[in-house]
Amino acid sequence: MRKQRNITQLKLAMDLGTNQNNISRYESGEHEADYDTLIKIADYFNVSIDYLLYRTEKP
Repeated sequence: MRKQRNITQLKLAMDLGTNQNNISRYESGEHEADYDTLIKIADYFNVSIDYLLYRTEKP
């Protein structure tokens, strides 16, 4: 979603109150976002947490 909306990792990190390294690690699968971060990401992109976790195809 980030790439589709032309949002940089740095911009997303700043908007979520984290750093670019964390965003990179989430995207690569090196780390998993905690519950609070999942909520922030879901709210940011206006989708459900289930959508982020590939449990549904409906945003």
